[in-house]
Amino acid sequence: MAEDSAAPYNGLVSNRLKNRSAVITGGASGIGLATARRLAHEGADVVIADICSDEVGKEAAASVGGMFVRTDVTQEDDVVELFRTTRQTYGRVDIAFNNAGISPPEDASILETGIDAWRRVQEVNLTSVYYCCKHVIPYMQDQGKGSIINTASFVAVMGAATSQISYSASKGGVLSMSRELGVEFARQGIRVNALCPGPVNTPLLTDLFANDPERAVRRLIHVPLGRFAEPDEMAAAVAFLASDDASFITASQFLVDGGIAGAYVTPL
Repeated sequence: MAEDSAAPYNGLVSNRLKNRSAVITGGASGIGLATARRLAHEGADVVIADICSDEVGKEAAASVGGMFVRTDVTQEDDVVELFRTTRQTYGRVDIAFNNAGISPPEDASILETGIDAWRRVQEVNLTSVYYCCKHVIPYMQDQGKGSIINTASFVAVMGAATSQISYSASKGGVLSMSRELGVEFARQGIRVNALCPGPVNTPLLTDLFANDPERAVRRLIHVPLGRFAEPDEMAAAVAFLASDDASFITASQFLVDGGIAGAYVTPL
């Protein structure tokens, strides 16, 4: 196991996901890897799907006692194979955390963002969620139960003058699609929720702000809790939504944003 993979979480961690399989896209780093570790601690069999190298993916999977399936989530055949492999290996597909996403610097104001950058972000952030939901739901229908958590964002419910136009639009699409699927499949035992994180201390965010500290400060001032989230805090929210503790929660926008969406004037 990786050195930090067995680190205990604060408080009690149950086996509430025991005998369940969980597929995590974008699972080799950031929120995805933190969630893989959390769900494994909760007893789930974890499948990490990522476009990273086999070496990186297998190392991440080994750290949680799980399986790596190299997947380009923008390719429908890859997504079909991902869920087929999970079902063949574990007999079920209980949890799908559709989390893969990008936020490239080419995506900025609508006046600056070219159509190629727009389309690339939409393919990775939104179309991939469409593919994942489309191809996991039939397995969950067969079981009569399942939990899908799609990564949207707090920008799906708020506007920003510091725009990333395609990113924001893609996350709004994820939120809307999650709500619709949550309603459509509710009486078949399938819950679908949109996780809406605030800014999270991940490599994606670090890269975004590394060369522009003022950009980070400008965002941080709007967070009532006064800091960015940690990946483990998002992982805890996913574990909750995946579990039966959230059995009456579906079609929701699950904000984990440090209070940003509820703030007008933040503390000094």
